[in-house]
Amino acid sequence: MKLMNYMNLNQHPARFSFYKDRSREFEEIYHAHQGMEILCVHKGQGKVVVEQQIFDIQPGTVFYFKPFQLHRIRIQVAPGQPYVRSLFVFEPSVLAEKLAPFAGLSAFFRAMWKEHGAVQVFRGLDGSGDWDAFLRSGEALLDSGAPDNRLEEQMLFLVSLVHRLKRSGGAASAERPARGRAAELAEQVMEWLEAHYMEPFELDKLAGAVHLSPNHVSAAFRQSVGSSITEYLTARRIRQACWLLKTSPLSVQEIGRAVGLGNFSYFCQLFKRHVGMTPYQFKKLPAPGSEQRD
Repeated sequence: MKLMNYMNLNQHPARFSFYKDRSREFEEIYHAHQGMEILCVHKGQGKVVVEQQIFDIQPGTVFYFKPFQLHRIRIQVAPGQPYVRSLFVFEPSVLAEKLAPFAGLSAFFRAMWKEHGAVQVFRGLDGSGDWDAFLRSGEALLDSGAPDNRLEEQMLFLVSLVHRLKRSGGAASAERPARGRAAELAEQVMEWLEAHYMEPFELDKLAGAVHLSPNHVSAAFRQSVGSSITEYLTARRIRQACWLLKTSPLSVQEIGRAVGLGNFSYFCQLFKRHVGMTPYQFKKLPAPGSEQRD
């Protein structure tokens, strides 16, 4: 299972995919990557796990995920139930520069990018009448544009996209996560892990905190989230390690201890397995946009 993706943002700070049918190649895995991601669901049903909460996916839903934010997408793929989505992954600092002349739009985007605890879902955009036309025209414009102007066209599209999200009324502040006893329990588990992921993990201690047996907790978590508690904990630790490698002066060994992986050799092996490179290689990657853009 790979945790990180879209590493090519180091060469070009934006990657777009319009109306892609992922029904046959969908992978239900944890993601945490350097860019910001806007996901537009056109067809499909499922759930998103983000910020220790579980939300329903329906056609017309738009989610955004912040840089290095751990999230998991679960889609019910079956015959006659395709999963079609558009995906826009980009370096937010590059877009922020383009939005700087527009005070209101810039403030709205910075809240999306940096505000802690903001609900990250928009509903009903497909009912606005021209949402599909907007995406289709953007796809056609980018496909027909000159390669030398690709980044400029992508940023102009993102400016328009953020403007539409803002005009829609902003993120759905009244949105409540998907409910049910198993989902509520899974959210309690994720909240507990958020407070304790930097410590050695003990399932009995977690089970005691939520007043249930270890087997019950493990089964309910897998039912709602689609992974084991250990898989989620590992993804959370590696996500935090990636963040610290890019933002802190700590050594690689200190970062391993800070995320609950005190065995240095094991930390390096686990990181490479999930990220595809060693912690040292990841730490040395240039910042997105620092190289010449294509």
